[in-house]
Amino acid sequence: MEEKTFSFLGNDTIVSQQFFDSFRSTHLEPEKSLLLAILEDAVHCIEKYGAAKDRAGKERFREAESWIMKPGNEWIFSFDNVCELLGLDPQYVRQGLQKRRVKTVDLSIPRQRRHGSRKQAA
Repeated sequence: MEEKTFSFLGNDTIVSQQFFDSFRSTHLEPEKSLLLAILEDAVHCIEKYGAAKDRAGKERFREAESWIMKPGNEWIFSFDNVCELLGLDPQYVRQGLQKRRVKTVDLSIPRQRRHGSRKQAA
């Protein structure tokens, strides 16, 4: 179950949609549906705006990242509380999102720069 539950941390954006769809396939209490929507929006912002160049996109990414990375459960809608109420380990989800972010950023860097190779002069 854990492997399927955290499958949204994989490399494919479609996989994260499948994760959220699996929650919707079962009847959720209205409160859990709200929590799932909050988490889904944050993950969507991380995926969509991670490489944004415009000010609005960068701000959406920054807000989502800030919410996800801020530890603590003092606020009812904190990332930690949302995850825990959905039966997810917040630290595990954070780590997976960070690893995914590193892979995404690494893939967006041209291959020559990634590996430090330089073109030789002809």
